Amino acid sequence: MIQINVEKILKEQGKTKSWLCDQLDISFYNLNKAIKSGKKSISYKYLEGFARALNCSFDDLLTIVDDKET
Repeated sequence: MIQINVEKILKEQGKTKSWLCDQLDISFYNLNKAIKSGKKSISYKYLEGFARALNCSFDDLLTIVDDKET
């Protein structure tokens, strides 16, 4: 399974989900839906937006974990 590390990165950078919503011009609901644990797919548009707004790489954003770890 792939884990999306947006919340971890936001915390490390001292930023909020609301800030990220403003940067990407998306609703809080859609952000939470996109980064929800166990999500099976995510749009490239969101991944690119997260990487640009958070100034990080895809390696920072995504982690492969065993299903048992979640």
